[in-house]
Amino acid sequence: MSRLDRLIKELCPNGVEYSRLKECTEMKRGTSATKSTLVEGNIPVISGGKEPAFYCDSSNRDGETITVAGSGAGAGYVQYWNKPIFVNDAFSIKGNEKLYTRYVYHYLLSIQGEIYGTKKGGGVPHVHISSIENFKIPLPPLAVQCEIVRILDNFTELTAELTAELTAELTARKKQYEYYRDHMLSDDTEIPQVRLKDIATDIFRGSGITRDQVTAEGTPCVRYGEIYTTYNTWFDTCVSHTDIETVQSPKYFEYGDILFAITGESVEDIAKSVAYVGHEKCLAGGDIVVLKHKQNPKYLAYVLSTYETRQQKSKGKIKSKVVHSNVPSIENILIPLPPLETQERIVSILDKFDALVNDISIGLPAEIQARQKQYEYYRDKLLSFKEAANEQL
Repeated sequence: MSRLDRLIKELCPNGVEYSRLKECTEMKRGTSATKSTLVEGNIPVISGGKEPAFYCDSSNRDGETITVAGSGAGAGYVQYWNKPIFVNDAFSIKGNEKLYTRYVYHYLLSIQGEIYGTKKGGGVPHVHISSIENFKIPLPPLAVQCEIVRILDNFTELTAELTAELTAELTARKKQYEYYRDHMLSDDTEIPQVRLKDIATDIFRGSGITRDQVTAEGTPCVRYGEIYTTYNTWFDTCVSHTDIETVQSPKYFEYGDILFAITGESVEDIAKSVAYVGHEKCLAGGDIVVLKHKQNPKYLAYVLSTYETRQQKSKGKIKSKVVHSNVPSIENILIPLPPLETQERIVSILDKFDALVNDISIGLPAEIQARQKQYEYYRDKLLSFKEAANEQL
């Protein structure tokens, strides 16, 4: 029997009290402020993102504090702090005499998905105190809480260390893969160099599809941001759909087409491209350029991701908040183009290497994911208590 089991058997054998967060924690809204109204310093300002919005010279929370991001893409994100912070577009939670703040933090992590599920609002989602204040939390004796925190903190530390090691190994493998990929696809005097416009059977821009037009079902589509965030070198299924009736002048792509994102936030990543190897007819969103051709689509996808090609994509682009490319720039990209038979042989080799590095179902990425799921499993198990019959609210 573990120490935790002994403590539960001794201190709460018949279950524990459950209480609403608003009744057993201190929940406070942040202080509205902007970068211009605060003095720059080294104290994190917690707002709507997963990282501090900026840093200032004063704090409005000290000691152990949990923050929940208030708005934006990261609305509902739970973090733990044990240093001075300034809570801005967020709210804070602290334990009381019955609850250790660190215990509350682990519990909130276990219901992170439910917290995200309380988001409200249209263009900018929000999570408010009122959205989660009625969530119930188990209140085991402090000694039990302390032991749970010790176990989960140790597990978190070991998981973080292992994940860091695996991530470093994965990074090294990616660099190795990129080296061999670029070497295999580098300039060769015996391989003809061609511009994309010379092999294009058609090249055109997509048609705008707004976030509000994305639906769970309908015509499959790709919006330009997904090329950066969702798809790697090639894909066969669209994650988004839309109602074709709402799209003006729809532009389609099909098997083998190459998609370029011609708007982005980074000069280095501008015009990232991906090959479509699925069999449905799909819609291309705005700020996407579609290249049709008669080459091996995966070969083009691989060669268009090499260092040499990325340099061509970013050449002459201005570093600013939003970076743009265009059809003429893409048409003039120069690539080595061996015969189709050679393209297929190269693709066969790179597909195997790419899968080992990037496929979430095998290799190191799967190990990293498995460690995180293992932690979540034990965390959820440790934080599950029978509710004492005489303590129900």
